[in-house]
Amino acid sequence: MVDPAGPGGVRLTRAPIDATALSSPGGADGGVCVFLGVVRNESGGRPVRHLEYEAYEEMALPMMEEIAREARGRWPVTEVRIVHRLGRLEIGEASVAVAVTAPHRGAAFEACRYAIDTLKATVPIWKKEFYADGAVWLEGPGSAPVEVTARTT
Repeated sequence: MVDPAGPGGVRLTRAPIDATALSSPGGADGGVCVFLGVVRNESGGRPVRHLEYEAYEEMALPMMEEIAREARGRWPVTEVRIVHRLGRLEIGEASVAVAVTAPHRGAAFEACRYAIDTLKATVPIWKKEFYADGAVWLEGPGSAPVEVTARTT
């Protein structure tokens, strides 16, 4: 499998995510599970204009690499790839991708679910949602929504 995610199959990027490149199975793989998190146009009943993601990169990358290692150690999988976008994202763009290849589908599904759930719960990546009348910082370990009242363009 080509490693477009970089060393360890993990990266943070400001470029669009190519899910197809992340999910190339090897000859022994019978299952590929890909999760894509995509920017939607609504959140909590409010129309979303766009998002911005920020990360504490020096901490986020090693944590993402550890998640991939743990998934490879817990399930009989061939590869685990994790990519998260940073910066401004428009509606419909992929913000995060997890791709797992394995000889059997069950392990691929379980490892993929573990990787995205653990990433969302522990990795220092924050999302800011922009609306017509303001913005809110959301997500990230231990964070609560913080309303930003300044009008955005």
